[in-house]
Amino acid sequence: MQVVSISSLKGGVGKTSVTTGLASAALAAGIPTLVVDLDPHADASTALGVSPDDQLDIGRMLKSPRRAHLADNVVPSGWVEHARLNGRGSANGRKQPGAATSVLDVAVGSAYTGIYDRPDLGRRDLRRLSAVLAGAGNYELVLVDCPPSLNGLTRMAWSASDKVALVAEPGLFSVAGTERTMRAIQLFRQEFAPKLSPAGIVANRVRSSSAEHTFRLAEMESMFGQLLLSPHIPEQANWQQIQGAAHSIHHWPGDSAKNAAGLFDALLQNLLNQGGVAPAGTVRDRSLR
Repeated sequence: MQVVSISSLKGGVGKTSVTTGLASAALAAGIPTLVVDLDPHADASTALGVSPDDQLDIGRMLKSPRRAHLADNVVPSGWVEHARLNGRGSANGRKQPGAATSVLDVAVGSAYTGIYDRPDLGRRDLRRLSAVLAGAGNYELVLVDCPPSLNGLTRMAWSASDKVALVAEPGLFSVAGTERTMRAIQLFRQEFAPKLSPAGIVANRVRSSSAEHTFRLAEMESMFGQLLLSPHIPEQANWQQIQGAAHSIHHWPGDSAKNAAGLFDALLQNLLNQGGVAPAGTVRDRSLR
């Protein structure tokens, strides 16, 4: 099982969209996956089409992690039923082996998690999510959607993770925030999680017609080297419509969605193949324009 935190210290870069895009690719590939919605806004839970009954949300599981019984409290994503009805497991319409019986579960988010989103969490509190995920042995992949901050919830997620994937837009403030986040990961590894590694950086909402985006992508390649993952994810005009309908990108009609699904397939594969510790000097000091 690989646990991957999807993080950004800057809001509005499409972190939850990347999380759900990767979850869609995992569903299409037949990878048993759990999405942990650690953001108090719980947007990932909404996009994943969950319908909880009396299950505990992730915040209440974190309150009593050793008695949480994760398997009893996860909720199946509504996407799984969409996949069965559509009878296809990939963006190109060819059904993949096992796609119709894939597992995509959600540890549902809630505002209750906000009680842990403070900067003063001690080591015991940082281990709460690790204790909850001790019951996640039936999954091959766990994606943790973090809030856009470096307070307690993100640090709790990093403590429980094997890898951290950062999401950034190719813009001045987002690139600067990504550099700060990389340094924060290095410090966190030294103090709390020596096995944690950066899985890479996802360039999201890229506009190929933008000279500024082209410049910033080149800058990111210079600063982060191989940690800048490919492919980059372009701006998707109908993404809000897809999320509002609680559908996966792989089961939304149209060439635009099909192309985006293929990009997330490739991105998921590259992300899972990444994760080596960044060599010294990978993140270079450099003045941003």
